[in-house]
Amino acid sequence: MLTSTVVGSYPKISSRDFGPNLRQAFHRYDRGEIGAVELTEIQRATIARVVREQEEAGIDVVTDGQIRWDDAQTYFARQLTGFAINGLQRYFDTNIYYREPVAEREVAWTAPMAVRDYEFAHAHSARPVKAVITGPFTLAALSRNQHYANRRTYMQALADALNHELRALQHAGAQVLQIDEPAICRHAQEYDLFADAIQRLLSGISAKTILCMYFGDIGGIYPRVLDLPCDVLGLDFVAGYRNWEILGRAPFSKDLMFGILDARNTRVESVDEVVAAIGKVTAMVPAERLMVSPSAGLEFLPRSVAKRKLQRLVEATRTADGTLQEVRV
Repeated sequence: MLTSTVVGSYPKISSRDFGPNLRQAFHRYDRGEIGAVELTEIQRATIARVVREQEEAGIDVVTDGQIRWDDAQTYFARQLTGFAINGLQRYFDTNIYYREPVAEREVAWTAPMAVRDYEFAHAHSARPVKAVITGPFTLAALSRNQHYANRRTYMQALADALNHELRALQHAGAQVLQIDEPAICRHAQEYDLFADAIQRLLSGISAKTILCMYFGDIGGIYPRVLDLPCDVLGLDFVAGYRNWEILGRAPFSKDLMFGILDARNTRVESVDEVVAAIGKVTAMVPAERLMVSPSAGLEFLPRSVAKRKLQRLVEATRTADGTLQEVRV
């Protein structure tokens, strides 16, 4: 049976009146009108609504929407020791900016970072919830090292620190763990460093693991990436449209999180489009090893569009699943 999921992020702000507005809450917090406790409660209320919207759309495996993440880098860098937070940098080729983490001393994990948000989302969801972290390669690529002698030792330190976080999430009950590594699509020449970091990151992890690579294709690292100790590869077939050709070069031996819905375009795809794409990819990966998803996180879209896209994704996934089951019979 085909499974539907999201990559991770979901729009934080809604144009509809659902209660306390998160954008206004941030402004009030910055002005000192509310404290950290009240801000956290508003963020949690937003997480609960976002989880509910994913469920209402019919998504099988949901996330917390990364509502409490300021961005994918500083959310973790602020909670690891050793980092200072610097000025604004552009996030890949998007119109999103983030504050650059700078490793000024030894990087270390001291306490769970994403566990409380996973536990909150899990408590408010009738569906399975997957936990998501930014991987060590991407965190290294989007930060600055001023402490370690070279990139390898820096990346190893990040992998070891984030391994503690995966273990904490696993201990908290997370049965699906996703590691986001979009940077490898643009730095395939550093695959050996990447592979070493992922090996260290996943040491001792028994939960189902998804290695998610978006904003590009895996042409420079396939089929070597199949040797990594993850269960699922999450690939972008929109920005990484060359993945269609690349996967034909060697048998695909893992499960696939099939990123086919354009996460950076407000156009809502038709059911027929998505069904056709699912049919095409099943020539390379059996349906029982497929998860169908957007190409990347949905935070770049208006919230109403994001939900409509997820509804369309679910409708197409169920239609394709019914067609494939008829073929099997």
